[in-house]
Amino acid sequence: MIPKKACLALAAAAAASIAPAAHAQAASPVTLYGRVYVTVESVEAGEGATPISRRTRMRDQSSLLGARGEEDLGGGLKAFFQLETGFNPESATGTFANRNSGVGLRGPWGSVLLGRWDTPFKQTQVGSVDPWTDLQIGDITGAAIRQGDFSLRAANLIQYWSPTFANTQVKLMYVPNEGRTAQANPSMMGGSISWGKGDASLSYAYEKHNEMVDQTTTRGVDEEGHGVSGEYRVGSVKFSGQYGEYTRTGTAKQKSYQVGAQWFLGKHRLIATYSASKDGGATGAVQPECDLTALGYRYDFSRRTFFIASWARVQNEEGNLCNFGSGALSISNRQDPEGFSLGLRTIF
Repeated sequence: MIPKKACLALAAAAAASIAPAAHAQAASPVTLYGRVYVTVESVEAGEGATPISRRTRMRDQSSLLGARGEEDLGGGLKAFFQLETGFNPESATGTFANRNSGVGLRGPWGSVLLGRWDTPFKQTQVGSVDPWTDLQIGDITGAAIRQGDFSLRAANLIQYWSPTFANTQVKLMYVPNEGRTAQANPSMMGGSISWGKGDASLSYAYEKHNEMVDQTTTRGVDEEGHGVSGEYRVGSVKFSGQYGEYTRTGTAKQKSYQVGAQWFLGKHRLIATYSASKDGGATGAVQPECDLTALGYRYDFSRRTFFIASWARVQNEEGNLCNFGSGALSISNRQDPEGFSLGLRTIF
C-alpha cells in the first residue's frame, strides 16, 4: 500500500505537470473538425468498343478529419497551423495530412502559408462555384477545368492571402523547383483576385505549370490556365458559372464552361448543371468535344447533415475528354458514362 503522504506528493506533482499544458491549451486552443460523406452509385458507360456494364459501388466523397489552431504572438501577429487528413470510411484507408495542411503567419498585412494546400485557381474556380462542391459524379471537373488538371492541391507550396479590402481579396502561390533534374526544371505559380458583396461574387484566376502535368514532372511540357467564375442569387434561386481556357505544349487550346442553378425551398434544394468542353487534343488531330448534364435533389436535415440524390450523363462526341467528376470510369473513345448517386454527409 502506498503511504498517504506519498499519494499526496504524486498528486501534487501530476497537477504541477498538467498546469502548464492546460495553460498552453487555454492560450492556444486547438479545434478538431471533420466531414464524413459517402455515396452509393449505380454507373455504366455505353457505346464504344467495350461498353462498361452497369454496376453498383460505394464511394467516399472526400471525408476528412482535421485539427487547426493559432497562437497570438503579440503586435497583431499570429501563428496558425492546420493538419487535415482524408480517409475512406467505406474501405478504412487514408494518409495522414494528405489534404490542406500547413503552418503560417497572419497579420494586418495578410497571411503567408507554407505546406500543402488548394491552389488559388482551385479555390475560386472549382469548389466555391460548383453547386456540387467538387464532390459528386456530376461535378465541374468532369468536363471543365481540363479534367481537374487545374483543380490541384499542391505540395511544397508557398501561398499569400491579402486582407479583404473593398470586398476584394488577392491570393498568390508559388511551388519552387524542388524536383529539378538535369533534364527538367518543374515549378508552378499562380494567383486569383476575388470580389464579393451580398448575393454576388466574381473571381479571376491564373495558373502556370512549368514542365509539370498534374504535379508530375514532364520534360518540355508547360501548361497555362485562365478562369473566370461568378455567382448571383435572386430570391430563392442562385445562379453560377465558370469559364476557362487552357493550353498545353503540343495541344490545341481547350475551352470549357459550367453553368448551374440551385433552387432553395426551405430544407429542400433542387440542383442543375451543364458543363461542356471543346478541343485540347493533339495539334492537327480531330479535336475532342463533350458535355456533362447533372440534376439533383438535396434535403438538409440540419446545418451539419444532408441527404443528396443525383443523376449525371456524359456525352463524348469525339475522344474521351469528359468523365464523371468524382469516381471516373476507365473509358475509351466515344464512351458515355451515366450514373445515379445517393449520398449522406455530416460535418462536425
